Amino acid sequence: MTRELYACIHVSGLPTQTLLRLHPELRSVPVAILEDQPPHQVICSINRAARSAGAVLGMTKLEAEAVPSLRLMQRSIAGEAAARSVLLECAASFSPRIEDAAPLTGADTVCAIVLDISGTERLFGPPATLAARLRVALGAAGFRASIAVSSNFHTARLKAATATGITVIPTGNEARALAKLPLSALNLNEDDALTFANWGVRTLGELAALPQVDLVTRLGERILASHSLARGVLSHTFQPIEPSFSLEEFCDFETPVEQADSLLFIAARMIDCLIARATSHALCIASLTMRMALGGGRIHQRVIRPALLQLDPAASPPHAAVLSLTLSAQPGQSSKVQLGLFTPQTPEPTRLDVTIARLKAIAGADRVGSPVLEDSHRSGAFRMANFAPGSGSATTHQAQPRMALRRMRPPAPIRVVLDDRKPAVFHDRERSFDIEAAYGPWKTSGCWWREDGWNAEEWDVLAQAGGDTLACLLVHDCTRDQWRLEAFYD
Repeated sequence: MTRELYACIHVSGLPTQTLLRLHPELRSVPVAILEDQPPHQVICSINRAARSAGAVLGMTKLEAEAVPSLRLMQRSIAGEAAARSVLLECAASFSPRIEDAAPLTGADTVCAIVLDISGTERLFGPPATLAARLRVALGAAGFRASIAVSSNFHTARLKAATATGITVIPTGNEARALAKLPLSALNLNEDDALTFANWGVRTLGELAALPQVDLVTRLGERILASHSLARGVLSHTFQPIEPSFSLEEFCDFETPVEQADSLLFIAARMIDCLIARATSHALCIASLTMRMALGGGRIHQRVIRPALLQLDPAASPPHAAVLSLTLSAQPGQSSKVQLGLFTPQTPEPTRLDVTIARLKAIAGADRVGSPVLEDSHRSGAFRMANFAPGSGSATTHQAQPRMALRRMRPPAPIRVVLDDRKPAVFHDRERSFDIEAAYGPWKTSGCWWREDGWNAEEWDVLAQAGGDTLACLLVHDCTRDQWRLEAFYD
């Protein structure tokens, strides 16, 4: 049977690491994370530069402001939840059996997970090699973690929480590996901690050396688990979780962002993280859902392609300052299409999307696309739909039309002289036309209850001017009492 083997990942200062993985430019800057609401804000997490500058956990905001060059940031619980999902996803690539191990110190700024790596030697090599590869993968995802490998679940947890780097404990050496750890690593209650302090017991090795029977006689059965833990023999029933795979990144801004360039600067780092995560699963990003929380509790959401990230916000900018940004990626499979030998060459989809997005940013989103007729009696009514090459249905062969109607966009305003309620002469900006024949009127109206309602009369006329004969369509807007030249007959 395969012997038990566990690897514990311990990430301390999760609020700070959540911020720095999306803001790598702040790694060399003293940064402290504040929690709670004013005026009770205190520091809950700091980085190495802040510790060197004199910042200490538990400082109030007033005390922290006295530390030179210290940058104070507000804690983001939603951002930590997203970072935790990334951490679980990275660990799942090494073992499908993962247990969420709550930190022994009770601090909510620490994330600890344990992997069951029994039987993974053929995939990743010996435990030291696996731990090294795991730490590299975590570093690529933006996390600094300590890793401990042991055949005992609790020994791996204790060693990962108190050591730095990678620790591999050989089977049978669990008690020796834990002997020098302070007794505070067990998170004992106050009474037991005071009792051991009076006895002079300071380390786990000293606790493990005490006789078990006499210890239980004096302190009760509750101390039995702590004694077994100090000896590295406490048993554990592994309870794996099922981490869900979702490509999502979250960033909570310290101050509202109003400039699109600043928003894209943060989004670029978030997309890099999404691409790296998708690549590790042999996937590509098909589309992105950009969800922005705006001032006043409003939400601005857009579904865009990755290549259009810089163009879409310019075409559809948010209407207020952005408080937080969530990027959710929809994964897809990369594919290649083999065209036929005689198939006409079509533009590359990515480049075509970029071109259309640039046109929308210049002309407006409602002015670029494919025209689609609306189900309306309004003459010439249509709307613009997204352009999709090759989406049109094949046309059948039709007979050659005898006449074509060519509409003018926009219609030309004209002045019309009536004779017995029929158009007799019309004038445009340059010439005057005598109407020889007029057929109509064909009346059309609709949507009278709306502002864009219409009430018009159409006339098909045959006109002459200087030897030129024109067959055209004149329209009288009865609501505004205006005439316009709508189209020509060929």
